[in-house]
This record gives sequence, C-alpha cells and structure tokens, in this order.
Amino acid sequence: MPLIRTTTISMIAVTLPWPPKELSPNARQHWSKLAKAKKSYREACAWTALGQFVKPIDVQKLHVSLLFVPPNRRGFDLDNLLARMKSGLDGLCDVLGVDDKHWSLTIAKSDEIGGMVKVRITAGPNL
Repeated sequence: MPLIRTTTISMIAVTLPWPPKELSPNARQHWSKLAKAKKSYREACAWTALGQFVKPIDVQKLHVSLLFVPPNRRGFDLDNLLARMKSGLDGLCDVLGVDDKHWSLTIAKSDEIGGMVKVRITAGPNL
C-alpha cells in the first residue's frame, strides 16, 4: 500500500515517551535484551506519533528539536539521552517517511519534571 503524503509542513509537535534506561550506552546487558528494548521503544514511539495524528510528509529535509523533560531531578547527560532516543527517532522516521540522514537536530533538557520527550519538526534548510 503506497504512503499518502501531505504536501506542506509548517510545524509538527509530538510528545514521545521517555526512553528506557536499557537503551543507555552506559547499560551493560546482553545483546538480545538490548535488541528487544530497541524494538519495543521504536514501536512505542511510532504508535504514539500515529496517535497524535502525525502523518507521512513530502519534504526532503527536516529540522527536529528534542526537548528532554526528565522523570526526576537526576543529572542526565544530553549525549546519552540522544543515544537512548535513537530507536525512538527511527520509529518517528517510520511514520514520517523521511530518513533521519536528512535531518538536522537540536537537543535541550528541561528543568521541569515529566518523563517525556517533546519533539518539534519543521522543514529543514535546503543546502
């Protein structure tokens, strides 16, 4: 079944679940357990995006802004949070139909507590 694509994009906002600790680069676990966690989080993010009415788009480049809203006041490193988010972003790629190699990224961490990742998607620059 072919993807139905929208023609324009101004801004898409979606809230994704907090990435599980099993996806942290600092977690040392068996490869099969890691693979299961990646698959589960990828699917969770894809279904969450679909539930928030995200649809495939027809653009060549995207800019994606990630705002990590941690579940507690623990100190989280932005580089580890981005690594934990990789499979979730792949789930978002599945829904949008735009490969993440065509994305530019901005990442930030909120001072609020909430346990989510707020994502803003806009058309990227044509370089």
